[in-house]
Amino acid sequence: MEQLIEFAGNHTLMVSAFLVILTLLAWNLITDPGSKGAVDATGATVLINREDALVIDVRPMADFNQGHIVGAKNIPMNGFKNQLGQLEKHKDRTIVVSCRSGSQSQAACKTLREAGFSKVYNLRGGIMGWQSASLPVTRK
Repeated sequence: MEQLIEFAGNHTLMVSAFLVILTLLAWNLITDPGSKGAVDATGATVLINREDALVIDVRPMADFNQGHIVGAKNIPMNGFKNQLGQLEKHKDRTIVVSCRSGSQSQAACKTLREAGFSKVYNLRGGIMGWQSASLPVTRK
């Protein structure tokens, strides 16, 4: 314990920076608006397999054609609000929304919730997180 106190005394700038970073990380975890209604790749797989969740990919069609989650429906973000009518029949179904990294899909989830969709989940990490978990993608 004496060595820890001596180290902190000798390296006050480094210890202060560590405490600031630790505080910011804790604040980010506590106040993250995207964590509510977000699932990781494993959670999304459970929703797809157990609840027959519909996967909506909001990336541009060119990116979607490079590889997407099997069975995903492509509705690009640049016209998302105008195409909500296509999803009306799925209003009571579980929906998982994905994009490249999870940020655009978070906005799409908000739009869906405002339109009355109740079971909407953002794929945390997007398609990059999906592929990092070694889960399959298709080009068909």
